[in-house]
Amino acid sequence: MSTESHLAELERRHADLERQIDEARLHPSLDDAEVTELKRRKLHLKDEIVRLRSTATVH
Repeated sequence: MSTESHLAELERRHADLERQIDEARLHPSLDDAEVTELKRRKLHLKDEIVRLRSTATVH
């Protein structure tokens, strides 16, 4: 998998998590721990995206 396609996949997953978080906010019955986990996963993906971008620009 090329860096560009990997980055695109990470960005897609990041956007999916953003939508899940937005939807979770509309459903107060959802557990706060689940929302926190979604946010943690989204942040992890964002960190990976930033790392890949910085690595790609260095080379």
